[in-house]
Amino acid sequence: MTNRNNPSSLARIHPESASHIAVLIGSVATLSYLAARLGGTLVIRPEMIWPLWPGCAFLVAVLLLSSRKVWPAVLLAGIAGFAFYDVQEALPIRATVFLLAADSIEILVAALGVSYVFGGTPQLNSVKDLVKYALFAVILAPIAVASAAASALEGDSWWVGFFTEALALLTLTPAILGLVDNAVSRVKKPKTHYIEAILLWVGLAILSYFTFVAAGSQSRPAMLYSLVPFLLWAALRFGITGASSSIVLVAFLAILGAVHRRGPFTGATPVNDVLSLQLFLLVAGSSFMVLAAVVEEHKAAEESVRESENRLRLAQQVARIGAFERNVVTGVVTWTPQMEALYGLPPGGFIHTRTAFENLIHLDDRAKVMKLVDEALKTGQPTTGEWRVVWPDGTVHWIAGRWQTLMNDSGEPTRVVGVNMDITDRKQAEAVHRQMEESISAMARKLIESQEQERARIGRELHDDINQRLAMLAVELEELKDNPSEVQSRVEELLKRTTELSNDVQALSHELHSTKLEYLGFASGIRSWCKEFGERQGMEINFKVDVSSPISSEIGVTLFRIIQEALHNAVKHSGVEHIDVQLSERANEIQLTIVDAGKGFDVEAARQGRGLGLASMEERARLVKGTIAFESRPKGGTIIRVEVPLARERNPQSATG
Repeated sequence: MTNRNNPSSLARIHPESASHIAVLIGSVATLSYLAARLGGTLVIRPEMIWPLWPGCAFLVAVLLLSSRKVWPAVLLAGIAGFAFYDVQEALPIRATVFLLAADSIEILVAALGVSYVFGGTPQLNSVKDLVKYALFAVILAPIAVASAAASALEGDSWWVGFFTEALALLTLTPAILGLVDNAVSRVKKPKTHYIEAILLWVGLAILSYFTFVAAGSQSRPAMLYSLVPFLLWAALRFGITGASSSIVLVAFLAILGAVHRRGPFTGATPVNDVLSLQLFLLVAGSSFMVLAAVVEEHKAAEESVRESENRLRLAQQVARIGAFERNVVTGVVTWTPQMEALYGLPPGGFIHTRTAFENLIHLDDRAKVMKLVDEALKTGQPTTGEWRVVWPDGTVHWIAGRWQTLMNDSGEPTRVVGVNMDITDRKQAEAVHRQMEESISAMARKLIESQEQERARIGRELHDDINQRLAMLAVELEELKDNPSEVQSRVEELLKRTTELSNDVQALSHELHSTKLEYLGFASGIRSWCKEFGERQGMEINFKVDVSSPISSEIGVTLFRIIQEALHNAVKHSGVEHIDVQLSERANEIQLTIVDAGKGFDVEAARQGRGLGLASMEERARLVKGTIAFESRPKGGTIIRVEVPLARERNPQSATG
């Protein structure tokens, strides 16, 4: 359906500049004059009867092909061409004014009405569309000209004037629209199509010539029947465009014969001859154009069915959908090749028995599926289900099915029809999604547990160590208050213990947040922390750095936390007194290596355990687009390798120090 909000949506003529509009106006004026001149050659003289007037039909076609904004200019140009012809023919001024006004009304009624109901240029490819076009263009529009001609020209028949315009609008306008549409269409047609069209019109022209022009004064009505096969040929093979243009060709030669008093439409009075000719052409034109519309409608329906079948076939191939049908009365089961492919069978490989079908279904789902089948046979209600099938190669696939039992008037089942679809990919994706959710949930639990463990450790540190030492310090200070004479001898010891307590509080603070990273730079801050940590734990940490590029704070903090986690794990599990920590830069990448020669551990077992250490280090490395690898085995020591792309920031910290 075209868009009625934009009547020019299908317009073929879109002048974009003043020069283009000028060319359009000049062309329309010239062609309108030539169309009027052509109409003048088809006048029966001296009675001045026009069997067909092509001028208005031509202008209606031009307006329907043009955008609405240029209609006034096009209409004025066309009417000017008509006026120039009327002046040359020395028509009375009164008659000229009446006819030009009537032509304008007819053209506007036809163009506005047709463009409104079609939303633009009409596509006459159905009987319904042809009727809508005929209502405005063939019936309503010619009334104005017929009435004006009967008033302006004495003795002119109203019916002749009406049929003169109706015949042209019925045949010539659709022919012009169709030929223009074919000319600008992007669909390439084979050469045989054009050769066939040429043969058709040459043959029709020859027969029409001998029927209407070369017949002399003798009437040969039987010759009219020779045109029928060619008109059928045009309607069946070339649609509305072929039928309308063929009738235009026949009409031109028939009128030419009548003008020279030849052919079957001569012998009576000129008015009756013209009416007979016009009625013949109108009946033939409308009949064969309706036939063409029916054929095009049928072709469009067939094309739609083919497209639907192709889409369905493509959907079956892409979505792996198969259809089946079972005749309950005869027991015959029909499976499509796509259906057999869903079950891993070659075409024709399905054995049409209930047992064979059951054997294809996974043992755990078999009873459920057969129960659904039996219930559907009893109720006739649409049924759906999902089940697994085992292919001959042993692989398991998931199938989703929908089927329904069709009942007869007695309520007895007659046929079962349905479709199956392979949903293995969806099931696998769901399984992966569940695994990811479970992994995330497990990670979250471990993270919470780790946080609680860390809080408990800090709490124990504060309560069992720091708090106890502060309490002891307070007690001793209280004792000094009671024995002032001992202050001099004990102040140095109390000062030492206070300093140790301060250092331990500072170390605990650095575990949570090291300010040295901010003030000393990344490498110096790590070096200082490693030294303090080694002194507290009674081990040697050999820290080496070979990095010259500045490092972002995000990467620096990440590597610091990985080092912290790794060294804490080493203190707890490795049993060594020496650890090597090395930072280096290579190919725009920071490399961290932590090595100890301790007890080692089973990496996979550690991943499956309750601890979050490895997962935490891996997640930290991933967040800075880095990688981490653990190389360890029981009694074989441990090597941790971290590689992080060297990201640069506007205000990076220096890595040296």
